Amino acid sequence: MKTKTLLSMATGLAMILGGAAHAETTWKMATKMPVDSPEGQVFEKFAELTEEYTDGELKITVYPNEQLGKENAVLEQLQANIVQIYAEGFGYMKKWEPALGWLAGPYAFDDFAHWQRFMNSDTVKGWFDNAAAESGVRPLGDPTLVLRGPFRVTVSNVPVESAADYEGLKMRMHENKVAIDTWDNLGAEVITLPWTEVYQSISKGIVQAVNSPIALVESMRFNEVAPYITRMDEYWQSVGFMVNESALEALDEDTRDGLLKAYAEAGELSQEIMFSVADESIERMVADGATYTEIDISPLVEKMATFYADMAESGELPEGFLEAVEAARTPTQ
Repeated sequence: MKTKTLLSMATGLAMILGGAAHAETTWKMATKMPVDSPEGQVFEKFAELTEEYTDGELKITVYPNEQLGKENAVLEQLQANIVQIYAEGFGYMKKWEPALGWLAGPYAFDDFAHWQRFMNSDTVKGWFDNAAAESGVRPLGDPTLVLRGPFRVTVSNVPVESAADYEGLKMRMHENKVAIDTWDNLGAEVITLPWTEVYQSISKGIVQAVNSPIALVESMRFNEVAPYITRMDEYWQSVGFMVNESALEALDEDTRDGLLKAYAEAGELSQEIMFSVADESIERMVADGATYTEIDISPLVEKMATFYADMAESGELPEGFLEAVEAARTPTQ
């Protein structure tokens, strides 16, 4: 009798422990950024809030500095549910839906709010649905919440004080057809170079300028060789929290709600951190001798409007892109 009682107690305890082990889930989150970077701080806070808001049912382990591999390797792990979240630009999802390569169309949007409405439009949601059907990967919540940048600048060794100063400017560009065609159209002399070669290339006069998120200028020491910093709002960016769809669907409703609440608060934190970091960085760089300028970008917008119209006519733009941009121009009531 005593033996049966002990067996029953052991079985009951095993079931309780087994249920608890089953209920608690751990996700892997891959990022490129170091822990102490502004984005890295946001990712760590997101993991902390997720555990708090799910009552420990979901824990997220952040792997910074590309510890789990480069983009393609991580995307494969994300599809295989080895990694559950990859925090990077949504442009990487264009391998599954080419239209997603146009989420940051240069000079297509009036301001950040216009871009947010576009990103949450039915057109863009449809593109994300297509990518999910192909890959099993989709955005976690509103794709614009975690800010990157927070805005774009040109860093140059000659003054850029107006849109006209881009004419003939030797500008470093990454290997991207849209980016190269854009700045060819805007009058720059485009030279493709790796990001890690920019500092040396400017110092040697191979290029005169590079476009960058303001948050990266000081850390890359670009201001040492290119002391003219020009805000030009080329496009808006967010850090995409790309999530494995089956892992997300496997969460119960309360846990999923807690995860989304943590994501929303991480987005609010990113807004505070990124703008604060940008302001402090600009102040330091100006104190060290840099010149900071904000230019009228309307001439660049006008040139790009013609560029987009020509591309639409030749069938090079994703179907519905310009219509979605135009529809998002006015806030919905």
